Amino acid sequence: MVEKTSYTADNIQILEGLEAVRKRPAMYIGDIGIRGYHHLVYEAVDNAIDEALAGHCNNIQVTLNENGSVTVEDDGRGIPVGIHKKYNKSAVEVVMTILHAGGKFDKDTYQVSGGLHGVGISVANALSTWLEVEVKREGKKYFQRYEIGKPLEDLKEVDKTEETGTRVTFLPDHEVFTHKGFEFEILATRLKELAYLNKGVKVSIQDLKTNRKDDYHFPEGLKRFVSDLNSSKNPFHDVIEIEKKQDSIEVSIGLQYNTTYNDNVFSFVNTINTIEGGTHLVGFQTALLRSISNYIKKNNNDKISLTGEDTREGLTAVISVKVPEPQFEGQTKTKLGNSEVKGLVGAIVYEKLNTYFEENPANAKLIITKISDAAKAREAARKARELTRRKSALESGSLPGKLADCQERDPSKCEVYLVEGDSAAGTAIGARDRKVQAILPLWGKMLNVEKARVDKVFGNDKLQPVILALGCSIGDEFNVEKLRYHRIVIMADADVDGHHIATLLLTFFYRYMKELVVRGHIYIAMPPLFKITKGKQVNYVYNDKEYDELIKELGKDGINVQRYKGLGEMNADQLWETTLDPENRYMKKVNIEDAAAADKMFSVLMGEEVEPRREFIMRHAKEAELDV
Repeated sequence: MVEKTSYTADNIQILEGLEAVRKRPAMYIGDIGIRGYHHLVYEAVDNAIDEALAGHCNNIQVTLNENGSVTVEDDGRGIPVGIHKKYNKSAVEVVMTILHAGGKFDKDTYQVSGGLHGVGISVANALSTWLEVEVKREGKKYFQRYEIGKPLEDLKEVDKTEETGTRVTFLPDHEVFTHKGFEFEILATRLKELAYLNKGVKVSIQDLKTNRKDDYHFPEGLKRFVSDLNSSKNPFHDVIEIEKKQDSIEVSIGLQYNTTYNDNVFSFVNTINTIEGGTHLVGFQTALLRSISNYIKKNNNDKISLTGEDTREGLTAVISVKVPEPQFEGQTKTKLGNSEVKGLVGAIVYEKLNTYFEENPANAKLIITKISDAAKAREAARKARELTRRKSALESGSLPGKLADCQERDPSKCEVYLVEGDSAAGTAIGARDRKVQAILPLWGKMLNVEKARVDKVFGNDKLQPVILALGCSIGDEFNVEKLRYHRIVIMADADVDGHHIATLLLTFFYRYMKELVVRGHIYIAMPPLFKITKGKQVNYVYNDKEYDELIKELGKDGINVQRYKGLGEMNADQLWETTLDPENRYMKKVNIEDAAAADKMFSVLMGEEVEPRREFIMRHAKEAELDV
């Protein structure tokens, strides 16, 4: 039973004002596109999660309303309603209008907090056309409305109630955002993740326009999270659970090995996805290697020298720590820096794993066999890597022969196009800006790395040129500082075969050069499907929907339509104008908004298990565009 501490206006602390939010919104929410738009909801949800972390909230409901607004409601204690001494206004108004104001800075109110930057609900208020807040506490219901972040009236009592909690409804300001409308799937993915990470808390989302509703409630927490992540991967033992609280830090870990060749380890701090890892991840990996190495020494006659990479082959794990004062660093400010966490996590994992191996010798033997095979494959990969180096040295320095390199040597200014087929590559070479754009032709069937070990990847003649051209290697030798091009563009035909090749390449980057995806170096070119000419007017169209709208607009008389079945059908001028010219081209940047969801998608699409893939295709069949 969590001791109920008091939560009043005196607990609300002020760090700074709110003036700059509307002037520079991207500084506070990342961007003003689809990501920042949904981030507003996360700010409201984070407040509810903080109440859950403190033991005062069991239910969180997110509702997408018919008028485009969103409602976030919880059954926590409710935002304090008393008058704040410094500002002489209600604590609700202080929280809603002043940046960095809230109870999460007072450790008597919240031991741990899920807000990464602490900018809070005030940012959502500042960037919304209107916001309404309803608070239920101390037997009363209170209400206040804001427009563009400014209160229309003081907080007022509107009813009596025995319930407690906070309900916030807001409509993002479409004069600020380039995106419009909340997407159910984006919000549902994050809410489901929060339900896994906060076992016992019920999180629900509903869309009143479509009547779709999902409820997430996982009393088993990370055990269920790992089990679901592995649902398409053929695991061969039960999920190992590790839970312990020590020195005000809570450590929760779930891990399970499967028959694949890639590791999928996800780490969280106070429910924040630490995509760059940190001290908690290092502590886990160190203890895993130490525990397994010691077990092999005690129980096996084989003399095997292991690396950390060997012990993670086929591993799916989720590491969640709750830290009172997290220190974040790294490129995206999602890398934990607290030095004390490393040793604490390491000690807990080492102790619990040793116990599990001793109590479950049959499972331990299966795991050790898997890891021993991985070590042997690593040695084979080392030999293949050496062979690749010798071969490349004999050919042309260290670059593949078919690469048409660029003249610039500053990687931050360079981009390389990975182009399907010699014909399209030849056109691209003639069309490019040779100063900063390199072209690497790809041909033949690409290896599906989801079904292959690292030694097969290094020995594959289709992937070797890509590894050599990028210069940063893969696996344990990966070094992002040696990357030769900061923009890597996958350019394939806009048909089924092209999509398949793009997916194979994305799987390769995600599994073997994941940091390139995390850092935003990977792009997908979007060549047009049609060229529509009427008189002197020329339009390039990128999908069937755009095509239908432009016919309607231009009329059918006197128009000439050219459909591109492949990149090779374009001449150099057209390819430059539509796909290579930085001023006009259209391309998608690949990022990992949710690494767990991305991992599951690649496993389903590219893995060995047929049934999950069939279910995925059937479920999304209506969303697919048929290319006839």
